[in-house]
Formats: sequence, C-alpha cells, structure tokens
Amino acid sequence: MTATSYGLIWNPSKVDEEKLRKAVAEHLGDDVRWWETTPDDPGHGMAQDAVAAGCSVVIAVGGDGTVRAVAETLAGTDAALGIVPQGTGNLLARNLDVPLENIPAALRRIKGGEPRQIDLGWVRTDDGERAFAVMVGFGVDAQMLVETDDDLKDRAGWLAYVEAMGRAMAGTEMTGVTLTIDDGEPQEVRGHTLLIGNCGMVQGGVRLLPDANLDDGRLDLLLVSADGALQWLDTVRSVVWDNGIRRILTRGESAVSTESTQHLTAERVRVELEQPLAFEVDGEEFGEVSSFEVRVQAGALNVL
Repeated sequence: MTATSYGLIWNPSKVDEEKLRKAVAEHLGDDVRWWETTPDDPGHGMAQDAVAAGCSVVIAVGGDGTVRAVAETLAGTDAALGIVPQGTGNLLARNLDVPLENIPAALRRIKGGEPRQIDLGWVRTDDGERAFAVMVGFGVDAQMLVETDDDLKDRAGWLAYVEAMGRAMAGTEMTGVTLTIDDGEPQEVRGHTLLIGNCGMVQGGVRLLPDANLDDGRLDLLLVSADGALQWLDTVRSVVWDNGIRRILTRGESAVSTESTQHLTAERVRVELEQPLAFEVDGEEFGEVSSFEVRVQAGALNVL
C-alpha cells in the first residue's frame, strides 16, 4: 500500500503557527510539506505546488476562502482534500461533519478517514470561471446567517437565526430575473434572493437548500420573492419550520415550496438580472454581476 503523502496549506491570519505545528506533528508526523497562503493567493498556487510535489492528501487550514481555493485546484486530480476549519462560516466543513474549533479532532479525521467523491459547482461571470463547494448567489445568503448575534444565539437558539434572517430580508429589494434551467425555455421571474448550491446547511443547522446533496450530480436552487410582511413571515416559516424542524421530525423527503419560496434542481443554470447586484461565492463577496452561468461537475473532488 502506498504511504500517504501530506501537504498542508495554512492561512497565517486564521491560526497560531506553533499550535498548528504541534498538532500536526502529533497526529500526522513530521513528514508533511507546508505552504503558507498570502493576501494575493488564498491557496491556488500552493495547491498546485502540492499536487506537483506528489501529495496524496492536501490539507486546507483556514476559512471558506482557503478551502474553496484549494478545492478548485484539486478538482479532477487524484489528491484528496482534508479540512481543518479555522474560519467563521466553515460551510463545507459543516456539511461534511468535520469537527469545528478542534484542530486535533480534524487532523484525526484526516488521518483515519476514507476519501469520498463529491461534486463541485462552477460559476462563470464576466471575470471568468471559478469553482464553489457550497453555494453562490445574490440576496439573503448563508453569510448573513453567519453574522447572527452571538448573545441572542446563546440565549434564544433557533430564534436568533429567525431574527437574523428577518433583518437580512428587510434590507433586500425585488428585481427581475431571467432564469434558464438546463435546456428549458427562459423564465421571467421576480425575486430578491437566488441561491444555487451544492450543499445547503449553514450555521445553526439551518438548511437553506434542504434537498441539496454533495454527491448527487445536481445543484439545488432557492428563489425567494417575499414582498410584504405576510410573505416575509411565510418565507421564514418555510426555511425554519417546513424545511427545517418539521422536516426533521417527519423525515420529509423533499423541500416544500411556498408562494414566496421556490425550490428547484438543475445541472446547469443561466441567470440574467434586471440590474447588477452584489454576488457571493461560498460566502465571499465577488463584486456585482448582471448575468452568470452555473454548472455542476459530478464527482470532481475527493474529500476526507
């Protein structure tokens, strides 16, 4: 059996180097190649170097930006991605059940785990094409839930996420959207939020895309078009109750759409917007876009 060769890419702004090196030596040994990210490169070049060096496992230590950059570079290679989450959202790590805020536990998972194949999404804008592991879109997205008030979360649990979602939705405006699903005809719709995801869970166990599966070869969409107080309440109820708590209790098999929340699935999506809007990829701001195309690459990435 070929010995595992580890490469480690770490973000110095997210983790203490001495603490990290001690944990790596204890759980993976001393034969680990190290690369440090920079403000200009969150991990692409380092991951390329790790693959070229023959590393069979490339470990991303940092936040969602570092994980996304390394995952994008490893797509289609034989190298497996390991994650030591050190960010705020840690969205892919959450969806993979990687231990959070526990470097030794994350390293033990990498050491003893068996690689599995997952899909990646790719989004093309005027600036080119980039991969995403979790979700892309505009409007009320996962990052807004990440910013939930910590004190309220400690005191109120689920209610903190309801409050955060309400605040985020109140600051959005409806816009015209032309949506083309796979080979279908373009649809003219209106909404203030469109999320397209490879997986759907964010902080607090909230599943914005409850049917999303990391290895089903498809992407899931959520279009939110709430307009007015009653529809805002309908949207929050749909996310938190219908597609959250009740789905868990009843083991519901598919996402519930409502008048203000529509759930769809596709392999390819084209979106044209009535006006340019701020766009996010895996919780990170990527400027404004007026159109974009999204596709899924099935089984693109090996993960631990």
